[in-house]
Amino acid sequence: MQEKARAGKRPHVVVIGGGFAGLTAVRKLKDADVDITLIDRHTYNTFQPLLYQVATAALNPGDITWFLRAIRAKQDNVRFVRGTVLYMNHDQREIVLDGNVVVMYDYLIIATGVTANFFGISGAREHSMPLYRRSQALKLRDKIFAEFEDSAMNDHDRDLRIVVVGAGPTGVETAGALAEMRNNDLPVTYPELDSSRIEITLVEMGPAVLGPFDESLREYSAEALRERGVNLRLGTAVKEVTEKGVVVEHEGEQTFLETPIVIWASGVTAHSSISKWGLPQGRGGRIEVDGHQRVRGLPNVFAVGDVSINPDAALPQLAQPAIQGGQHVAAVISAAVSGQPAPKPFSYTDKGTMATIGRAAAIAEIKGLPTKNPIRVKGLPAWVIWVVVHIQQLLSNRNRFATMTNLSLKYLLWHSHNAIVGETPYIAARRPKIIDPNPD
Repeated sequence: MQEKARAGKRPHVVVIGGGFAGLTAVRKLKDADVDITLIDRHTYNTFQPLLYQVATAALNPGDITWFLRAIRAKQDNVRFVRGTVLYMNHDQREIVLDGNVVVMYDYLIIATGVTANFFGISGAREHSMPLYRRSQALKLRDKIFAEFEDSAMNDHDRDLRIVVVGAGPTGVETAGALAEMRNNDLPVTYPELDSSRIEITLVEMGPAVLGPFDESLREYSAEALRERGVNLRLGTAVKEVTEKGVVVEHEGEQTFLETPIVIWASGVTAHSSISKWGLPQGRGGRIEVDGHQRVRGLPNVFAVGDVSINPDAALPQLAQPAIQGGQHVAAVISAAVSGQPAPKPFSYTDKGTMATIGRAAAIAEIKGLPTKNPIRVKGLPAWVIWVVVHIQQLLSNRNRFATMTNLSLKYLLWHSHNAIVGETPYIAARRPKIIDPNPD
């Protein structure tokens, strides 16, 4: 039986996606004369910039996730529906979810975010591990510790390599965290292993890490990674990923890097399901919008954040454009339902970007200040800024307190080696084994 989720007499705003853009739009519509339905396939919001901290055992997944239904605690004109969008009928203003649920809308905001882009590279989708969802971070964390346990139980002298593909912020931060885990934690927690035989390799097709940043910050980041023992392979393209490793090419010469773990942080694209939603798509499958983030050809439909692109003014796929875009769309809808003039077209205010390499090492480009040029900061001051900004952007005081506590234990109490682990698969000895710390 088909069920229709209907709104009341007030205009019904449907928001698909509970990320930065979607939640910002919902919150900004708190005082508008509308009813809101927030739809997401998960019951929680994930703070993606800190997913790598979950994957490297520094944070609990609950530290960076927020229950989407909790939004009603301070906003009673919104309700949450868990579901996956199958297709849309914009003539009838209907959204069809799995389970034969049809949601009617007067205004629609699409803020579904993006997913990993494998660029058609053979085996990448099947054998690499992206880092865009909580489940992926947990899977990666368990895989890393399973490899450590296997080496400790069965092959002390094993060479173990972890390959990270892509030297943007996610790739650099993940590689730096893995290197610090190897350097500082493993000699204590895995005395059976020779940590010098565990290699962290960062593969980047471009000539530098963190390409969008200023050259001086890129050079600092590369040196900070090398100081931590990360093997940088710049100007190197991934040609194939297999179950046993990755084929890379540098200056026309191909090399096979044996590894059980390939972490994919090399780019993003729109979800393939969007092609079924009757929307105009542009570069990377992103939904084309105009200056008000309105989907082209659909006056009551908006797209915000990473999933959207204005061909005349493309924005970076970062948190700030998503947040500011969500604010703008909420203002457009509020003006429409109250009979007020529409606001000016959306204008993005670039506040800068940042990335961390590890403890007391980060870079930041701060913009939007009265100074003519961006302020560029690196080292400990940038790391402090990075910590403060990321904790402040979390969605609740509970998340902020938990994250601050765990990061403090990790980075300030440098001798704490209590990794946050999960259900690491049991590793059996593959041959008879006698454990005797004091053999005759």
